[in-house]
Amino acid sequence: MPPNFASLSDELYEELGSACRGHVYRRRDPGFLDYSTLFNGNVVCPSKAAVCPLDAEDVSRAVLFCAKHSLSPSVKAGGYGTAGWAIGGDIIIDLSMLTDMDIEPPTESGSFTGLRDIASIHSKGKKPQEPTSNPGKRRREDDANLRHYDSASQVVASFLRNESEASRYASPSPSVRRRIDEPPNSARSSVAISQNSSESSTLSDSVSGSSPVPSPSTHVTTPSMTPPSEIPLSTPIQLEQSISISTSSATNNFPPAPPPTTLQSTYNPVPSTTSWVPQNLTFADMANDLGQIPIPAQAEPIYEHAYVTFGAGMRQKEIDTFTAQHKLEARYLTGSGDGIPYHVPFAAHPVGSSIMLLGGFGFLSRLHGLSIDNLVEVEMVLADGRIVFVSENEYPDLWWALRGAGPCLGIATRYKAKAYPVPVVFAGNLVYRFNKATAPSLIKHFRDCVKGAPRELYANVLLTAGPAGKDSLMVVQMCYVGSREKGQEYLAAISSWDGERCLLNEVDEKSFLHQQDSVAQVLRGKAGRQWFIRSALISSLPDDIVNDTVIQFADTPIGCTWLFELAGGAITDFEDTCVPKSKREASFTIAALHQWEMDVDDDRCVDSAEEWIAGTLKPVHLGHLGGPYPSFLGRHEIPERVEACFGSNWPRLCEIKSFYDPNNMFKNTFWPLDAAGNVVDSRTHEPATPKFEPKLLDGESRKVFI
Repeated sequence: MPPNFASLSDELYEELGSACRGHVYRRRDPGFLDYSTLFNGNVVCPSKAAVCPLDAEDVSRAVLFCAKHSLSPSVKAGGYGTAGWAIGGDIIIDLSMLTDMDIEPPTESGSFTGLRDIASIHSKGKKPQEPTSNPGKRRREDDANLRHYDSASQVVASFLRNESEASRYASPSPSVRRRIDEPPNSARSSVAISQNSSESSTLSDSVSGSSPVPSPSTHVTTPSMTPPSEIPLSTPIQLEQSISISTSSATNNFPPAPPPTTLQSTYNPVPSTTSWVPQNLTFADMANDLGQIPIPAQAEPIYEHAYVTFGAGMRQKEIDTFTAQHKLEARYLTGSGDGIPYHVPFAAHPVGSSIMLLGGFGFLSRLHGLSIDNLVEVEMVLADGRIVFVSENEYPDLWWALRGAGPCLGIATRYKAKAYPVPVVFAGNLVYRFNKATAPSLIKHFRDCVKGAPRELYANVLLTAGPAGKDSLMVVQMCYVGSREKGQEYLAAISSWDGERCLLNEVDEKSFLHQQDSVAQVLRGKAGRQWFIRSALISSLPDDIVNDTVIQFADTPIGCTWLFELAGGAITDFEDTCVPKSKREASFTIAALHQWEMDVDDDRCVDSAEEWIAGTLKPVHLGHLGGPYPSFLGRHEIPERVEACFGSNWPRLCEIKSFYDPNNMFKNTFWPLDAAGNVVDSRTHEPATPKFEPKLLDGESRKVFI
């Protein structure tokens, strides 16, 4: 039987309902489940009630109610929430009704309208939101719609589902094996652009050349810049081409990039029909179709950045969609258009608003910094119920601390952040079948290619296991913040690896809104599964660690994804947050993202992630225990790992925490100390996992929940 947790008493229910204008749901109420469920199905919620405040004043009243009755609050603000902290308190404060949204250009002086001068959506004078009889059901339906990621690439979606002819380009696949276990001596040679590090100098299976030739299996598709509902499902086009690039220097594998203002100046509101024209296709070949070829408009942004205001109940995808639809005016050099979209530097979808307090590493981070680096103001409710507006000019100590550890210090209700013009990106996936004999060569090639990459280029390589009955995949993702013309040079360098046949290359010009779905699309995450996340920041990626990583990954269960993300760039420019500069100097961010079905009883799902992060990668950890960005902290972290996220800034952060939250009101977070400052085991302040008994079924261990 599941645990029998108490519901909020009638007396306290009436008091909380009278204090807050938003809905209150007791544990025994039908709507409670809508606010106490996480993406991670392996978490038991102990809460007595959930309250849905309408604004900061409501949040303040809920906090004071908890303090009065010695109840602990937890805060839910969308996103995965896999660690369980959001539903671990006596009272869940669900911020889903805080849905303010606005975008504004900077004033003539470069400043912005402060949050205290902007009435929240439920304040007097504002048009109230449409009432709904079951806001929880509506929110659940919104979640389902937001977690549809086909807009990143219809071809990738079809490929992963085996719904299109994309699979015919693949070489014969073992019908039931998830791995291709070739002997080491069968590894095929790979083409590297150059060998520019001490680790790569011993690569015996790589050769360098000045004119690498992409694999003839390159496929491109019609660019996706229309809204998701209007994107046609297109069949990949197979093109054979030879692209020459100049030999790179020993320290930089890419040609010099033009300045950011130039990269962002060419905007084509009507994408062309293919990614690029093959060299053997001449202008004469296109003459008959000139009437159908759109004439691209050239535009440049008027504003270097804009300011976006959003409530803490907004999910990241909702914010990206809003700013994509509410473009700002542009200066048109040729043609005309409806403006240029601006985007806040976020992580990839799906993430809630709290990413703005925890780090936030994504496609724009190497160009503009982490999410926390682009905050300019936060409306926050403190442990004593005060509503404060925090910025570099107000509460400077709290401003320093909340950017990296905000959920431990208070409840953010509204944000104002910088957004940047992103007319178009040249982005997408290169997909290969995982082969443990050749996988090390791809990772090394990726490592060597991206060394010295310009800030405009984001790149990662990931290994993803399964799903059942299918081979594991290796995926290289790139996102060049600029046009196709410049991005092709970087695609040529990365795609020159020929250690395996490229199953799919759909890198193309697309909207940034669609690109934001790309990681989630490949991850194929599913709500209700067991989830486990571990991450680290590393200083380098030597050959021996690459080799050991591949051997370990070959034995991981279905649903495991290991990710290497290129770091650096603008992330190193910022020093005034509690995330120390030493962490910002990482070469790569690493993440193990594991998901598996609830009835699967396999210790490897957790152990393989821990062994890889804490064991194999230990020699290259950046700082103690490879402490990640706080946004990557997961379930059951040891306290030392949390402390390691902040390095030398930890003592000052503890002082600020003690000052603003002396009774540890906000303990249902990653914070590893009690009110007295003593270290506590993470499992004592996280909700439990469901109890089960192992059962052997068809030769496999399964969970039977009790």
